[in-house]
Amino acid sequence: MEEVMKRISVFGLGYVGCVSAACFADDGYEVIGCELNQDKVKLINEGKSPIVEPGLDDLMARVVKSGKLRATGSCDEAITNSDMAFVCVGTPGDGHGKLGLTALENVCREIGGALRGTTRPYTVIIRSTVLPGTALTTVYPELLAGAGEEFKPYLKVAVNPEFIREGTALKDFENPPLTLVGCDDKSTATALRSVYASLDAPFVQTEFNTAEAVKYVCNAYHALKVCFANEIGDACDALGADPQEVMRIFRLDKKLNLSEAYLRPGFAFGGSCLPKDVKALLYAAHHANVGVPLLDSILPSNRLQIDQAIDKVLATGKRRIGILGLSFKKDTDDLRESPMVTLVESLIGKGCDIRIVDRNVSMARLTGANRRYIEEEIPHIATLMCDNVNALLDQAQVLVIGNDSEEAQQAVERATTAQCIVDLTRGGIESVGRSRAAA
Repeated sequence: MEEVMKRISVFGLGYVGCVSAACFADDGYEVIGCELNQDKVKLINEGKSPIVEPGLDDLMARVVKSGKLRATGSCDEAITNSDMAFVCVGTPGDGHGKLGLTALENVCREIGGALRGTTRPYTVIIRSTVLPGTALTTVYPELLAGAGEEFKPYLKVAVNPEFIREGTALKDFENPPLTLVGCDDKSTATALRSVYASLDAPFVQTEFNTAEAVKYVCNAYHALKVCFANEIGDACDALGADPQEVMRIFRLDKKLNLSEAYLRPGFAFGGSCLPKDVKALLYAAHHANVGVPLLDSILPSNRLQIDQAIDKVLATGKRRIGILGLSFKKDTDDLRESPMVTLVESLIGKGCDIRIVDRNVSMARLTGANRRYIEEEIPHIATLMCDNVNALLDQAQVLVIGNDSEEAQQAVERATTAQCIVDLTRGGIESVGRSRAAA
């Protein structure tokens, strides 16, 4: 069985396909590439790379000469001589962003056709970049359309996004940030873990849709970082600061800036720093006539989170609302620019009857700027505070979780099935078996 799983086919010998095929072969697998373009097939069988990538020509020559890699234009030949297929065909987008799945559909149907009438297990792995749902709604149906429903017990499918960059593809293949596999059975994950056993990288197994989504999230974030750095560069130039030196120092912070900090879905940001400083930077950039559209979008995006939360509460159709957590984040008493204060004021304006529990927000403990803020800016909210969770539960039809505090956990545990829960922490608080309007 170990020897059988050493045979791999790669469908689509473009950038990802060529690099993957050559690297699999270099790891000792018997690899057969399948490609419609006969010029590419010819070049590979001559030991030449059909794409420009540092080091790939030498690698291709070596693995072809060793007999570990060859190419064909025949799907039947590729399937017959392999036990798992990596699909690396293109998924081009149109002018509006809609993905073109024609090549993927055709390849899956052809692979299925080559498997029709057989009873040997076969695994198809999607390396192409595809949106969530593609494996289940396109890949599986097309494979079975070709192979027939009778092949279903023998068919395994996985999603295995690549994280390689042009110009450093060989290094990226051998040293990826992680190996990501989306599948629904242990044996498929085990087979792919074996394929990538030589790589020193975390092996992450998850569901199909999650694996498909991760690649888009990564690329969107990379694009965001490029635009962020460029806009900051423009702003720094206009304000007399050295943009390269500013960003060099920015990158030294591995605790907050280049880290997992702030990268968990939850609620809107607030506090005395982020809103004020974003506004100040925008003000300075605008007065220097510098366009910063990405930075301009931060505050409207943040406000959208608050508006969506208000809509979710109102959508319950209930008007007695209990708020768990009023400060802008847990373990603080700071109400300045708190999105929860904005939410409460909006709900009051919509006629809701509000009660609030936040042990850190207490008139007896507030001092200085915080005390002045609540006395001068939101004195009406102070009258809505409850002394304990039970007092809030006695009144509330809807519980709104603003942070994952101890009080919030208690409220969720004690809530009745008739009380709706809107969890703005997006899973920070568990409420099994309860009626929820999940954020």
